[in-house]
Amino acid sequence: MTTVTDTDTAAPARTYRTRRRLPIARAVVIVVVALFAVWTLWPLYWMLSTSLKTSREATSLTPTVWPHSLDGSHYTGLFTGSLPFTNYFVNSIFTSLVSALVAVLISTLAGYSFSRGGYRLNGALSLAVLATQMLPLVVLIAPLYLLLLKAHLLNTYLGLVIGYTSFGIPFGAWMMKGFFDGVPREIEEAARVDGYSRFGILFRVVIPLSVPGLVTTGVFVFMNTWNNLLYPLTLINSDQKQTLPPGLLQSFSGTFKTDWGGMMAASIVTSLPLVIAFFLVQRSMVRGLTAGALAGT
Repeated sequence: MTTVTDTDTAAPARTYRTRRRLPIARAVVIVVVALFAVWTLWPLYWMLSTSLKTSREATSLTPTVWPHSLDGSHYTGLFTGSLPFTNYFVNSIFTSLVSALVAVLISTLAGYSFSRGGYRLNGALSLAVLATQMLPLVVLIAPLYLLLLKAHLLNTYLGLVIGYTSFGIPFGAWMMKGFFDGVPREIEEAARVDGYSRFGILFRVVIPLSVPGLVTTGVFVFMNTWNNLLYPLTLINSDQKQTLPPGLLQSFSGTFKTDWGGMMAASIVTSLPLVIAFFLVQRSMVRGLTAGALAGT
């Protein structure tokens, strides 16, 4: 004859209560995530909705959630009107890509130096590079303006690329340092035994193992360059060499009227390269950020 104790009856009860709570907790999580998703995506939806409205409906005092009649004239006007939107777009693509490539190259060399360099000022130099990130862009604009003025690089693509690259190198150097710290030194020692030089080891052994870091650094520099407003607004005064952020700001915002439909259409088109670039390298970026963070700890 077996006896049933309180412990034997309490265990199934606790299991039942736990299973009962799981769907409730899961539902709460789903609701919270859905609210955050709506909060995040609502501005993008409003941009798309406004870009498809007529000019009268877009500036109406009683806003509508969805346009009463779809109007694509704002998108066609970007490429067929008097606004040099195509010129702004090409300038942004060119300067962003060149700045990202140059920043990745210099950041790779600097990060490898910080990770493997045995010289005395290695730690001090790495901290000095990191300290430059504490200075806001507004503080650096005046010295950069005077520097480029003396070098006759104002209103030039080269001046833009130099400025953009200087903003991205500190972040990229520390990002690449974290990746290089995670590469075993034994691999480099074996390559040195095989007769590789220091640069041969870097470009043939270390860099292929740090591709996620290169992609992450390049995408971050590209995004920061693409969205930069203050730098080209201050140093470029020609429509032929202007980039998208200041170009759109000066084109759609007037003294007495703002073309909201055209501005939202331009914003949608401007955001597409960033969205496409992010989704193309999403896995590499996530792997790069995770690996870099773990390697630096």
